[in-house]
Amino acid sequence: MISLTSPVRTWAHGWPAGVKLMGLCLTTMLLFVIDGMAVQVVALLAVLLLYCLPGRAFLRSGLTHLRVLVPFIVIVLIWHFVTDDLTLGVKTILRMITAVALANLVTMTTTLTELMDVVHRLMAPLRRLGISTAPLEIAMPLLIRFAPVLIERAQLMFQSWRARSVRRQNWRIVLPMMLLALDDADRVGEALKARGGALPNKER
Repeated sequence: MISLTSPVRTWAHGWPAGVKLMGLCLTTMLLFVIDGMAVQVVALLAVLLLYCLPGRAFLRSGLTHLRVLVPFIVIVLIWHFVTDDLTLGVKTILRMITAVALANLVTMTTTLTELMDVVHRLMAPLRRLGISTAPLEIAMPLLIRFAPVLIERAQLMFQSWRARSVRRQNWRIVLPMMLLALDDADRVGEALKARGGALPNKER
């Protein structure tokens, strides 16, 4: 598993995780409340500036993480071209890029431990009601950690396919990808069992 936190130290690394998550929620809500195209463009340029300030390495790493949006951008553009409403499509894309870029910025400047501390505090009312939140607190970081790992595994499998066959990749690659994911899940399950599993919460 890999870390999503950027090794490039920025001004935002020292900010409390709760403040950054709250700012992310409020900004995303405003992006969807305000309808003006100019506002969406300015917001995206402002986020791009935040990526540029720490330097080229941080900018390059951030943009690399955002490449996953390309297929969605293409789909939204095609859909709004077909429905003859490209203006709405462009605004939707600007909102999507800005919101995801901000979320990515929070992830790059916040350690997973800090994020999970916020989640643990937010779930305190449930624990007072006697509901165990330990399984969810374990599942969330696993999901965050494994998503990029599975994407990397898929890319390696595509490369292996291209190296061994002149035919294009097709649906047959889905089964080995699922088996790899299940194998990883099995190993993680064994590791969790060895460490006591997702037992009910213990007060910190």
